[in-house]
Amino acid sequence: MKNPKNILITGGSSGIGEALALHYAQKGVFLALTGRNETRLAAVAEKCRENGAIVDIAVLDVCDMDEMARWIETLDKKQPLDLVIANAGISGGTGGRLKGEPIAEARHIFDVNITGVFNTIEPALKAMQNKGRVGQIAVVSSLAGFRGWPGAPAYSASKGAVRFYGEALRGALKDTNIAVNVICPGFVTSRMTDVNDYDMPMKMEANKAAEIIVKGLAKNKGRICFPLPVHFTSWFLAILPDFLAQNILTRMPAKPALSSDK
Repeated sequence: MKNPKNILITGGSSGIGEALALHYAQKGVFLALTGRNETRLAAVAEKCRENGAIVDIAVLDVCDMDEMARWIETLDKKQPLDLVIANAGISGGTGGRLKGEPIAEARHIFDVNITGVFNTIEPALKAMQNKGRVGQIAVVSSLAGFRGWPGAPAYSASKGAVRFYGEALRGALKDTNIAVNVICPGFVTSRMTDVNDYDMPMKMEANKAAEIIVKGLAKNKGRICFPLPVHFTSWFLAILPDFLAQNILTRMPAKPALSSDK
């Protein structure tokens, strides 16, 4: 969608979410931002207001279905949403020290990265469909969602799940006025990647990632994947025979075990 006016972004207090908010922030634009850290979220909101945007913020847990539904429904009644970006997510991993990933950590990652997406898009989709509006829903996945990564099992699995869901939903809604787009970034500078203590190929600044995403959404691209070489590598690993892919992936460094919020 070109020039959306009423935009909701989850995970808007840092990283890609913050960069997208700042990119869209201008006079005549309404931004609804949510995150878990009130101080960071308020700081992002203030920057957006300085650029002329009207901003509503809420410190919410995307895993709380009822709270998310109430917030989105209230917002939509005042400012009918035309773009919803389900961006909130967390990461975790084995840290290279454990045999596998702690199940408690995996459950938490699945709750935020999958259920949090559902809790964001369900009330937004319902409002758009009931009122017959033109709308756009963007789901933030990851290039890690093309193949199960031994160093971050739950993260790659959760991002794969929302990628498949978003792609299927796009097809299911193709004859409606609602577009669905799946965003698959590689390494982007954020609190999530700041904890990594290994080389991250073609790591990108968040503002550059936001520019690519905004252009892709304006063109209604089904998949917005970047950077291209890392996208190709992720795709290639996904089509390799499992024994070859496992041999390559198990040699790669693992993510730290501590979860990190966007």
